[in-house]
Amino acid sequence: MSRSHKKLRGIYENPPGSGIFFIQYFDVAGKRRREKAGRKSDAINLLAKRRTEKLQQRKLPETLRRGLVTFDELAEDALEHSRAENGEATSYNLALKISVFRHEFGKRAVEEITKQEIVRFLQEQAEERNWSPGSVNRWQAALSLIFRVGMDNGKISLNPAAKIKRKTENRGRVRFLSAKEEQVLRNEIAKSYPQHLSAFEVSIHTGIRAGEQFRIRWSDIDFDRRILTIPKTKNGDTRHIPLNQKALSAFRQLHKDGPGAEWVFVNSEGNQLRNQRDWFDRVLENTKLPNYTWHCNRHTFASRLVMAGVDLRTVGELLGHRSFQNDAALCPSGCGS
Repeated sequence: MSRSHKKLRGIYENPPGSGIFFIQYFDVAGKRRREKAGRKSDAINLLAKRRTEKLQQRKLPETLRRGLVTFDELAEDALEHSRAENGEATSYNLALKISVFRHEFGKRAVEEITKQEIVRFLQEQAEERNWSPGSVNRWQAALSLIFRVGMDNGKISLNPAAKIKRKTENRGRVRFLSAKEEQVLRNEIAKSYPQHLSAFEVSIHTGIRAGEQFRIRWSDIDFDRRILTIPKTKNGDTRHIPLNQKALSAFRQLHKDGPGAEWVFVNSEGNQLRNQRDWFDRVLENTKLPNYTWHCNRHTFASRLVMAGVDLRTVGELLGHRSFQNDAALCPSGCGS
């Protein structure tokens, strides 16, 4: 084999055939480092220099000190940013994702994390966890946010997750309840979990997100003006929702039956009810209602407004959407069919 084609340890061409060479080595702290060098001769010279610096026990050169920023540091910054800008539920979900990311990237220097690694990580997680294309996109967006906040803070200069192609999501028919299906659900809740019937009424007649609903305090409801205020939504905004008669009656029933706690939705001990999963999942099992979730209550609320002639933008505002694209997705196959 000729010398020009001989593989040199610590030097590689990426992509193959491009004429662009990188070096790879371990620094004095034992951390793997990668640097772009340019031509092959430049890579040979740069690798020799780095090895000499390691032998001399020198600190990293000035140009690499930014690389000491770890993923963990950026993740903490992103959580701080989310808690300041977004609602509690959004920050909680981001924290859950970050706990998974840290197993993969954790203490690593951010400059070492490549786009291809992120693509591979998302693909492996999608296969292991049986993610939908939409779920892959949400996790990718969370990773991109972490790097973006790092760029905004001047800690890094590139976002390796920014240019990853998003998965095509299935924008099929939106699932919502027919009048008959609603009655089936209502009967089962009244029979098995009567204390939660008002929670179902509020959900289906306001269209609010579960994370918003189960954080409602009595101070958020103006019974005289028939207004529910969501202090901090998923998007970080304050939202005011007009209450129709059924939603208002549900809140009044809860106020009458409640133990006087701060929270509107409470468990049997009078503490805040965090979500509906414990009882609503069993209701769905008992009724065998296909392809329905609590989130579909939002779709039911929206579809009935559209069928009543309310324009999509108004419906989107009531749901707390920020973009018309989300509004148009409410009834992609025709809510009236």
